[in-house]
Amino acid sequence: MIDQLHGLVEKKTATHAVIFVNGIGYKVMMSINGLESLPAKGGDAIVLTYLHVREDILNLYGFVDEKERNVFHLLTSISGIGPKLALTILSGIEPSRLKDRVIAGDVVALTSVPGVGPKTAKRIIVELKEKFIKTDDDSLGFDDGEGLGTQIFRDVVIALTSLGYKPNHAKKACSELEKNGELTGELESVIKKALKQLMS
Repeated sequence: MIDQLHGLVEKKTATHAVIFVNGIGYKVMMSINGLESLPAKGGDAIVLTYLHVREDILNLYGFVDEKERNVFHLLTSISGIGPKLALTILSGIEPSRLKDRVIAGDVVALTSVPGVGPKTAKRIIVELKEKFIKTDDDSLGFDDGEGLGTQIFRDVVIALTSLGYKPNHAKKACSELEKNGELTGELESVIKKALKQLMS
């Protein structure tokens, strides 16, 4: 499985981006929010991914962070919601707001997303409400946005979580580096510093 891509943005459209990694261009389907977060053509990007495989389909879906990918998986676990509709939902409602709307049982907010009717909205609420209430925020990948103000901070947290570290541990390591003035330089070198911080 392709877990993430780290390469240059070659192209962005309304539905997907093309990321060049070692001379290979990967077409990655993304939400509008995800596409907007990517740098302009030629920019360096890290995209978390999910490879959707069926007999006649091989599609790569991309996400700006672990939060978005986790919610995508929760949505596609619901009967009747495929990857394309899940991306449409994530384009219409950001993950944290979706969580709030599901817990509140807000059918109107969910049906404001194109392709989501009342039945689908109710199914999302019924199947995800309990999970959102009972599961702690860290395991779902939700965060309050604190400490994610800089691009390098965000990129390092994404890289560390993709390596298996919990988001709160990754953010703590980056906060320590930031406090010591070490959250600077090339992304790869900062990731190495963060890994040393986590292992110390």
